[in-house]
Amino acid sequence: MTIHALWCHPRSVSTAFERIMRQRGDLTVLHEPFMYDYYIGAGNKPFENFEPEPGHPTDYAGIREMILRLGAHAPVFFKDMAYYVQDKLPADPDFMRAMSHAFLVRDPAESILSYHRKDPGFACEEVGIEGLWRLYEQLRAAGLKPVVIRSAALRADPAGQMARYWQAVGLPDCPEALSWDSDVPEGWKSVEAWHKEVLSSTGIKPAEDRDYRAELAALGAPYTDYDAHHRPFYDLLCQAADEDAHQK
Repeated sequence: MTIHALWCHPRSVSTAFERIMRQRGDLTVLHEPFMYDYYIGAGNKPFENFEPEPGHPTDYAGIREMILRLGAHAPVFFKDMAYYVQDKLPADPDFMRAMSHAFLVRDPAESILSYHRKDPGFACEEVGIEGLWRLYEQLRAAGLKPVVIRSAALRADPAGQMARYWQAVGLPDCPEALSWDSDVPEGWKSVEAWHKEVLSSTGIKPAEDRDYRAELAALGAPYTDYDAHHRPFYDLLCQAADEDAHQK
């Protein structure tokens, strides 16, 4: 059984990362399966432009079983928001140890501005970077060594960062997966409206030359407050990413 998890936060370039993993062709790929537990099973506020797929399990136990069942037949990759599972996964050590773990983090000013364009009513928790750090801490406390990748590094050097990730989790290098077509992948229909940038591209795009901090300041509260809350956790994850890359 081989299961690979990418833990991220909204608008972190994680969907482009997932698109590359789909393009490999040697993995069963799931798109944010634990969203169903967080927004449906746990009864949190409705997720904007989310159309649930019929038959998808809607609680943690059911989603866990689905992933394990799929993993028994073929290697599985899924990406998901860390704050969906930050309390449940550490209490489930067998499942936690049944997979590799990687973390992807983007500057909060960038991700908040991107999130605001899609759903200006999001909550501070949904920025997701604190949850990402909390889960990272819990996995490290359990003796695991997750890979940490900065979105800025991924956008600057997709080939190098993906090769580093693949080597870390035991997957063969697959540079041909770095480009893709415009077809909507299976599993994206429920959240297609959120991923038009990836669907309209054929690969990871370099970062734009923008002053995100100034744009966020112009947007004002509560988004500047969200940035202030999550930035210390972003800095900690960047430190972990830099240490991880240096060790390689």
